[in-house]
Amino acid sequence: MAGIEKSMVQYLQDRPKLKFIFFGGKGGVGKTVMAGVTAMYFAKQGRKTILASTNPVHSLSGLLTQNVFGQPTAVTNVPNLWAYEIDTKDTIERSKVDIKNKIQWFLKFAEISTQADQFVESATMNPAFEESAMFENMIDLMFKDEYDVYVFDTAPTANARRLLGMSKVYSLWVNKMMKSREEAKSLRELLSFTKKKEEDPLMDYLIGFRDRMAHAQKLLTDKELTSFFFVTLPEALPIAVIKRFINWFHEFGIPVGGVLVNMVIQKDQVKDSSPEFVRNRVAMQDSYMDQIWKDFEGGVRAVIPLLDNEVRGTESLDHFVKNVFV
Repeated sequence: MAGIEKSMVQYLQDRPKLKFIFFGGKGGVGKTVMAGVTAMYFAKQGRKTILASTNPVHSLSGLLTQNVFGQPTAVTNVPNLWAYEIDTKDTIERSKVDIKNKIQWFLKFAEISTQADQFVESATMNPAFEESAMFENMIDLMFKDEYDVYVFDTAPTANARRLLGMSKVYSLWVNKMMKSREEAKSLRELLSFTKKKEEDPLMDYLIGFRDRMAHAQKLLTDKELTSFFFVTLPEALPIAVIKRFINWFHEFGIPVGGVLVNMVIQKDQVKDSSPEFVRNRVAMQDSYMDQIWKDFEGGVRAVIPLLDNEVRGTESLDHFVKNVFV
């Protein structure tokens, strides 16, 4: 018979070193609430925990009913818990200055007389630039190692895929850049009248960046430290999103912790006299639950009931813990 083989509690108990936990899925499935309740669970265990949002459309402040934007903030009346809606604006501005300096040095190296500003504007107008800034902020937070547990509320899955995959993509890109850089430097030295070795701050930067990405990739692919959980509803589109991306996470080596099914109507509360709409929704959910048990066999960690009110505020989150961690 279909059922939960290993619950969230059992999964976490089997992984006492788990430190980096990510929640993703299609928009509107309840990722923020699941991340919030998980952070609450760890905090109640006495572990110093941070709940962080890497979703450009932040909703942690609304969930917690307090402003947590821009810096890690202690959550009111919840010992051991901090929350943080990551602000990319400052990072983007710093990155623009940094990129300008790198481009200016490169232009000087290549003896090209033009201004770097147009190159900077072109680079930073790319939609992926904000994701890159978010990734930098995320790994900065992880590298500082100031908390026992990090729980991340990510953007919808396609964005989370790109975000978490950046460490591998960046590593491949940097290795190619370093090879090209070495070839260009060797040719320049060969053609130079002087045998003096030139300083190469761009190469120093690439080496440091490569090491930084290697560290990030090591953390994100460590199955003892990291897990990515998918949140879904018993509906076609959220299930399809997970099926499409779950193999990609495996291919990139990011450990998948399992699937949480949210907003399931409790059949014991539905009677023959219940409205036809409700009975039809239950029948529809039953069909999709059969698909979930089959498609994610052994990977379903919790089935969470549809509530008659929204989860908002720490007291509400505290009451909700029992629905996920049973």
